[in-house]
Amino acid sequence: MSKDAPADRGFLVAIIFFILGLGTLLPWNFFMTASMYFNKRLNTSESGNGTIASGKEYYFNNWMTLLSQLPLLLFTLLNSILYPRISEKMRIGGSLVFIFLLFFLTAVLVMIPMEEDRFFSITMATIWFINSFGAVLQGSLFGLVGLLPQKYSAVFMSGQGLAGTFAALAMIFAIASEAKSDSAALGYFITPCVGTLITLFSYMMLPKLEFARFYLENKGKSYELETSRELLPTGDAEVSEKTSEPLNGPVANGTPSNGINSVSEEDSGKQAFISLQQESASTQKSSVIQVFRKIWVMAFCVTFVFIVTLSVFPAVTVDVKTAYGGKWEQYFIPVFCFLCFNLCDWAGRTVTSVFKWPHKDSRLFPLLVVSRVIFVPLLMMCNVQDRQNLPVLFSNDFIFVFIMLLFSVSSGYFVCLSMTYAPQLVEPKDAETAGALMTFFLALGLSLGAAISFPLRLLV
Repeated sequence: MSKDAPADRGFLVAIIFFILGLGTLLPWNFFMTASMYFNKRLNTSESGNGTIASGKEYYFNNWMTLLSQLPLLLFTLLNSILYPRISEKMRIGGSLVFIFLLFFLTAVLVMIPMEEDRFFSITMATIWFINSFGAVLQGSLFGLVGLLPQKYSAVFMSGQGLAGTFAALAMIFAIASEAKSDSAALGYFITPCVGTLITLFSYMMLPKLEFARFYLENKGKSYELETSRELLPTGDAEVSEKTSEPLNGPVANGTPSNGINSVSEEDSGKQAFISLQQESASTQKSSVIQVFRKIWVMAFCVTFVFIVTLSVFPAVTVDVKTAYGGKWEQYFIPVFCFLCFNLCDWAGRTVTSVFKWPHKDSRLFPLLVVSRVIFVPLLMMCNVQDRQNLPVLFSNDFIFVFIMLLFSVSSGYFVCLSMTYAPQLVEPKDAETAGALMTFFLALGLSLGAAISFPLRLLV
């Protein structure tokens, strides 16, 4: 943190970026957690993959996952093109406004009877567009928080980690209210509308805070000023000292006592020009290919982690049934699938702030990431219903919960380590490029995992 930076009074900027992180992942998490409502609305079985009376299968969970992650990949790329052409306020503020309107549309549809095919089509279109704006929002905010000290990036990602917990708790409260299903769903979807408005209000407050203005408006200028001062001193006394000091011995009447002339102004200018050229070369950013060669291991790790995670969560895990009946059955998936995953994923991300193992250069790190593939068959052999091929090896609820704990903690831990290590593998001038590349590979992993979930669900 710069010595000249004002204080973040009341940690208001940190709180705002926590809320902004929370707001970026609200769309994905609220639609994912509400899968039981959508499955019921589509007249499918409780598993979400059953057959309706006409014999048609919607596979809502798979399509929802795929149509959430594909726009994340596409619009992450598009955002890099829009970045210099559309203002930050338009990209962030505009995205939040459209996300609010789409959430409001989803809430309104709760009270409107509709034929299943039409409802499915409208819902899928809503998911596509709401996550498209979410991708632009997330990419823009990553660039914004990158201008602040590094700890604010950790706060931002912590907010993202708690977005799923927020959505899961909203669903549990909706169930616990024992209101009619339509009223509970309406209240559930009004919640992200309010959350999006709070996120928009928080973003509008950011420029009013002195700490945020210092970094977001003046950081580049102050950096250039400090650099120029180091290369070309401007103070009269400093110039006099540097241009008149002899190479050997003191100055007497403006002439060195040993008869050797001081460095002329012309030579000083040449030296300053050479230094400026060297500084310019050292601050010139490397190409994308050069940066990728340094971070490709971390890019592979973050991609593979999300391929494994999204291939079974939530498409497979949401169909696991409890061995116990009664009222507990309606809480089982909201608590031990969604709430458990999001809390443990957040815990895994948070642990990296105090404990980092293996080291970024360790060969053990990618091996541990690849070893997570064991969770795929383990979860597929839990008590997943509407199964046709694989046997049930783990029908006990506690075994499923234990597997989910390890699955979710390792997901958050390795993702955060990968995203943290990548900028450390390049020079500071290339950190922004490394972050953009890692965001792309993160989105690639999400999209590939969502696509793989289709054959894996059919395999069960």
